[in-house]
Amino acid sequence: MTDFIGMMGLIGGLVLLIVLTMRGMNLFISAPLCAALVALTNGLPLLASSDDLVSFYMSGFTSFIAAWFFMFLLGSLFGKFMEDTGLADSVAHWIVGKLGMQHAVFAVIAACAILTYGGVNLFVVAFSVYPMALSLFKDANLPRRFIPAVLAFGSVTFTMTSAGSPEIQNWIPIKYLGTTPYAGWQVSLVVAIFMATFGYWWLKKMIGKAVANGECFESREDDPGLSSPQDKDTLPHPALGFIPLLVVLLLSFFLHDAFGHKALILALGGGVLSILVLCFKYFRSLNNAINEGTTGCLIAIGNTAAVVGFGAVVKNTEAFQVAVDVMTQIPGNELIGAAVAVSVIAGLTGSASGGQAIALPLLAPHYIDQGVDPEELHRVVAISSGALDTLPHNGYVVTTIRAICKETHASAYWSMFAMTGIVPLIGLALAVTLFILF
Repeated sequence: MTDFIGMMGLIGGLVLLIVLTMRGMNLFISAPLCAALVALTNGLPLLASSDDLVSFYMSGFTSFIAAWFFMFLLGSLFGKFMEDTGLADSVAHWIVGKLGMQHAVFAVIAACAILTYGGVNLFVVAFSVYPMALSLFKDANLPRRFIPAVLAFGSVTFTMTSAGSPEIQNWIPIKYLGTTPYAGWQVSLVVAIFMATFGYWWLKKMIGKAVANGECFESREDDPGLSSPQDKDTLPHPALGFIPLLVVLLLSFFLHDAFGHKALILALGGGVLSILVLCFKYFRSLNNAINEGTTGCLIAIGNTAAVVGFGAVVKNTEAFQVAVDVMTQIPGNELIGAAVAVSVIAGLTGSASGGQAIALPLLAPHYIDQGVDPEELHRVVAISSGALDTLPHNGYVVTTIRAICKETHASAYWSMFAMTGIVPLIGLALAVTLFILF
């Protein structure tokens, strides 16, 4: 009976967090409340000397901030500097002039994909590309509620979990399986091409339907000073806009092996400095850009840490351990079992990397002993971690929709989930099928 109550509390807390998130409730309130529900139904004390709700929640909360604060801060400043100097506008106008407004969505996806596959963290990609995306959507008169979906599609689908990707979701399995980042590259390439083409077609179809229904770009009072094409002569040269992005990409790529994810501090610091050196005279207000960038960083990292704290409480309950045991012992084909297990655990924790880190210590020895190809298992685990992790309470989802794009879940989440949930799930099914057949 106790196990049943604990499991119901775990599921109920997750569902309640999703509902409250969709309704726009402040995560600093909703996440601890839902964590308290999970703790109470699982016998965790709310307050004790240790191993209580507050200890588990705050360990998750503070550890995330300690690990990612400087990346969030510099990423937010980088994006705000791109806005304030007009670099984002300049690049956007150049792209529209070369490719045409009909390719505005493609340009944003390509920018995200290049930065992600070049080793720039997903959160930082969103901070960096959003100013350009906003300007492109304004020029093309597209509904801005689709910007989170476009940013996410270019970042967390066909690039994040593909062979060769420097993102952590492709590297965690190496530790447990003894593989390389290029594990299962043949199937990975087919799946990546499928996700990129199918997802782009579906995204364009959704945006086209919204435009046909009369939706268009709606400016807001708190938007940066977006420039019109007629003002392009007052903007920096487009080449100056590409240089900071290239600095971030190259520094991240070449320093990744030496410094791990901390290479982003140097890469983003280099990007910020390059904007200051190249475009200092173009700042509308450097002080305002710094203040707004700092505030944006605190909101973004705080929202994400609030959800991470919830996940930390969930991971320390008996009900979660029972769920992990059940998920990691699914009968039938091993690759299907691994795909289901990692997908569900990533969904419960709201984290692709968290789902892998919890499941792999159990899955890896179990399946390898049964003769499963480590490269096939690596690729299935990587792809499956990047699907159900993007439920509404996922930190990247919350940060991108609310803190960066300033949208609501009600308006922006469903198109985002179509790109980051449904498309990867179809890609996962394709990967498992190809591995089983060939």
